[in-house]
Amino acid sequence: MKAVAVYPGKADSVHLEDVPKPLLDDVPDGRGVLVKVLRVGVDGTDKEINAAEYGASPPGDDFLIIGHENFGVVVEVGANVPDTICPGTYVVASVRRPGSSLFGQIGLQDFTTDEVYYERGINLLHGYLTEYYVEDSDFVFPLPASLRDVGVLLEPTTVAEKGINHAFEIQRRLKIWQPQRAAILGSGTIGLLMALAARLRGLELTVYSLPRKPYRNADLVEELGGTYISSADHTLEEASEERGPFDLIMDATGFSPIVWEAAEVLGKNGVLVLSSITGGDRRAEINSDKINQGFVLGNKVMVGTVNASPADFRSGVDDLIKAEAVFPGWLHKLLTTPIPGLENYDQMIRALTDDRDAIKVYVEVAQNGAA
Repeated sequence: MKAVAVYPGKADSVHLEDVPKPLLDDVPDGRGVLVKVLRVGVDGTDKEINAAEYGASPPGDDFLIIGHENFGVVVEVGANVPDTICPGTYVVASVRRPGSSLFGQIGLQDFTTDEVYYERGINLLHGYLTEYYVEDSDFVFPLPASLRDVGVLLEPTTVAEKGINHAFEIQRRLKIWQPQRAAILGSGTIGLLMALAARLRGLELTVYSLPRKPYRNADLVEELGGTYISSADHTLEEASEERGPFDLIMDATGFSPIVWEAAEVLGKNGVLVLSSITGGDRRAEINSDKINQGFVLGNKVMVGTVNASPADFRSGVDDLIKAEAVFPGWLHKLLTTPIPGLENYDQMIRALTDDRDAIKVYVEVAQNGAA
């Protein structure tokens, strides 16, 4: 069968690889789920792996099948798979797998303390840009048929879910934390999904991002009932004076200096969630005394988040269902850039690199849901 792969460490090596179709027995103890891939979302991670910035092949292979934002339909299941997953069920598989850390043993591999981590399509495990995959049912999450057209958004939605879920979990310490106002920094795919998660929890929404209106992403924010503010026109402090104080700030910009501006304007008892993975050696001059004093006297929290747990996948399914009911058609508008077929991998990379208007680029691996 066909798969889109790279040679890790070799820039611009994306290619079509011929690989064996996986077998149900590749997963032991009757827990295997054979899935026909329908769609795979691609993002900056796939572009960066193709640029040889990171990524590693599974042992024994010199290539890595990329793609981690998957959506497919079940073809066959093992004897010990839960009956919520059966042939014909739409599913999404998670990305990270347990290593040796205790956290992996209890299903929280996203909190691993291992130096080496295992992520499908990213590091040491093959991904989902292929025709079929087999996975342990522990890492497969069913979706209702009503999400057939938008289910490929579940995996990126879990990034937003984990961030906001953990903000509430942390603030259980306050007994009665009732956040009113949220600010999302960045208006790309993850930022928009964070905005959605905030609105579905009843928060007043401000999205702070660079592009000026008119801007499609700004329109999407306003369709959620939020306010869009361009950083080209206003500082974050000015946005906070107008719309804050913010009880919850979630960053999805990829621009690390904004974190310290956010730390300054975060409201008392507020939570600042960092999800951007930034490289390089940027430096910023910060008001360290003011930030320190504000965090101490204001009981504020700054927390990093990466990947997602099974609970975040389940709440993500719930939120996608709610979004279709509360904001009908909104999710579909994120799916801007379809790529027809695995063989058009060059078009996929060009879209990730050159299409500034794209929100979500995704590959149509198969044209229908038939197994």
